[in-house]
Amino acid sequence: MNFHILTLFPEMVLQGLHTSIIGRASEKGYISVNAVNIRDYTLDKHGKVDDYTYGGGAGMLMQAQPVYDACMAVQEQIAARRRESGARIEQNGGARVIYVTPQGKTFHQDMAKEFAGEEDLILLCGHYEGVDERVLEEIVTDQVSIGDYVLTGGELPAMVMIDAIARLVPGVLHNDASALTESFHNSLLEYPQYSRPEVWRGRRVPEVLLSGDHAKVDEWRLAQSVERTKRLRPDLYERYLAERETV
Repeated sequence: MNFHILTLFPEMVLQGLHTSIIGRASEKGYISVNAVNIRDYTLDKHGKVDDYTYGGGAGMLMQAQPVYDACMAVQEQIAARRRESGARIEQNGGARVIYVTPQGKTFHQDMAKEFAGEEDLILLCGHYEGVDERVLEEIVTDQVSIGDYVLTGGELPAMVMIDAIARLVPGVLHNDASALTESFHNSLLEYPQYSRPEVWRGRRVPEVLLSGDHAKVDEWRLAQSVERTKRLRPDLYERYLAERETV
């Protein structure tokens, strides 16, 4: 899977995503992370990519032209690669373009699973007071938020989303099965887990986990997930109950 990040600060996202599990997955070729500097595509001789907003107001706005040209360059690279490989190019054009913005739909695990099925994703990181609306209407397919708060730019949200999406790509996690037992799988939070020693500060590992009876362990883990979800996330618990009624 290939991630293409349109940003004014490529070093920020590359440093953050070239470490730990995501970095190793990139080294092994399960994913690729390509940071594109929007400033490289401006026609302004001083490298300017922003200007004042029409109608007045505080702050500067990212201009349409450099954002559009940067995105189109990436889309053409994707199309060329697909043509070389003999892959079929969809009628609706190239890769999905995600604009990370507080105004978008709230990112969640099911969305991460959906995006993980794509071959390429382009993530547009805004700055200043945002991006000229005209280019958003022209190139963006998805507007996504990571929460109801405002950050100084889209780089951190893009990195959060890439981390969540990439770990669902086959091969990225050392144990692919772990993605199927984590929080939010089947609308449940993950069960509590324990490691050595068996007793720490007077607290013992639950006996069922030491029993070797895998059926009982699975039963205990499910019960713990249900109880934890009901206590900590009643909204998820209601969804879990509703999903069980439809089965």
